[in-house]
Amino acid sequence: MASSIEDLPPLRDVIARFDLAARKNLGQHFLLDLNLTRRIARAAGDLSTCTVFEIGPGPGGLTRALLLEGAQRVVAVERDPRCVEALQDLVKASEGRLEVIQGDARDLDLSALGPAPRRVVANLPYNVATPLLIDWLTHAHLYESFTLMFQREVGDRIVAKPGSRTYGRLSVLSNWRCHTACLLNLPARAFTPPPKVESSVVTLTPRTPPSDINVKCLEAVTGAAFGQRRKMLRSALKSLGVDTDALLTRAGIDPTRRAETIDIKGFIALTQIYTELMSTEPMGSATAPDVTP
Repeated sequence: MASSIEDLPPLRDVIARFDLAARKNLGQHFLLDLNLTRRIARAAGDLSTCTVFEIGPGPGGLTRALLLEGAQRVVAVERDPRCVEALQDLVKASEGRLEVIQGDARDLDLSALGPAPRRVVANLPYNVATPLLIDWLTHAHLYESFTLMFQREVGDRIVAKPGSRTYGRLSVLSNWRCHTACLLNLPARAFTPPPKVESSVVTLTPRTPPSDINVKCLEAVTGAAFGQRRKMLRSALKSLGVDTDALLTRAGIDPTRRAETIDIKGFIALTQIYTELMSTEPMGSATAPDVTP
C-alpha cells in the first residue's frame, strides 16, 4: 500500500487493475494528465481552508491533484461502484483528507456534506452537467466558487454575452447569479477515452444578485423566450399564459426584439413583472410552462 499520494501507481495502472473501462451511460471521460489536473486545482483558489466537492472522480486524476494542491478536505461523490473501490488506496494515502461517497449527485444536497466555506471542483459527467449546474445556481450563496469542466458547447453558453450566437437560457441563469469566465479549452485527445467534442473549464464565482427574484419564474421566462428564439418576444412569450403586451410594455422592452438581444437586467425586469402578473391572474387562467432543463 502506498504511504503517500506521490507513491500511488499511475492512473492507467489503476484503470487496468480495476477494469475501469469508461461507461457511456455514466458520461465518463477520464482526465489523466496530472499537469492539467493540477492546473485546474490551482485555478480553483485556496483549497487549504475549505471543503472541496468533486463529482464523478473516476479513477482519481483530479482528486489526486486537489489533494496535492493542499485541499484540506475533499468530498468526492461517485456513482460507479468500480471507481469507489479504485479510490480506496487514495483515501488511505490522503490521511483523512478524502471522503468518497457512493451516490448520484443529483440526489444529494452537497452543502449538507461539509461545512463552509465550500468550493466545487469537478470534471462533470457530460450527461448530468447542466442539470447539476442549474441546481447549484439556485443555492449559489452556499459556495465560494465552482470550477467545472463541461462540453465546450455548454461552456460557451455559460459565459456567452447578449447578442452572441451562443447566448441563451443557461447564460442568463449563470450570469444572473455568478461572475463567469472560461479558464481553458481542452482537446478531445486529453481524455481517456477521447470524447467526440472539445471540453472547457469554466469558473463561476457567486455574487450578490442584482435583484431578488423568483428563480422558478426566471426559468419560466428564459425557457419561453429562448425556446422559440427566432420569434419576436411578443410571440415567444405567449406560452407564459399572461398578457404578453402588458408584460413587455411594463418591462420597457420592444415586443419585436428577440431573446438573444435582451441582457440580464432585461430578463430580471421581465421576471419581476411576470411574477406579479401571475399572482394577480384569476385562478387557473395563467399557467407557467414546463421549465425542465
